[in-house]
Amino acid sequence: MEIISQLLPFIFLIAIMYFVIIRPQQKEAKAKKEMVESLKKGDKVVTNGGFIVVVHKVEENFFTVKMNDDTIVKILKDSIAKKYEDEA
Repeated sequence: MEIISQLLPFIFLIAIMYFVIIRPQQKEAKAKKEMVESLKKGDKVVTNGGFIVVVHKVEENFFTVKMNDDTIVKILKDSIAKKYEDEA
């Protein structure tokens, strides 16, 4: 009984950390993965570098993106920050 009363604060602290830190990060990672998997040709996205680009081709681990009419580059899927939403 004495051991349980000593361990109870640690168990409580671990439970709080799970619900405050770990679980929200897992939800965010899952949402980002679903967003990246749903991208298709023609979608506008923002890269981690801050560039707004258009998806030109979807590959297994990469996107080929169009930065302007002359520049097409290949980037990792992990380097997509978010889908771009026009404010206009």
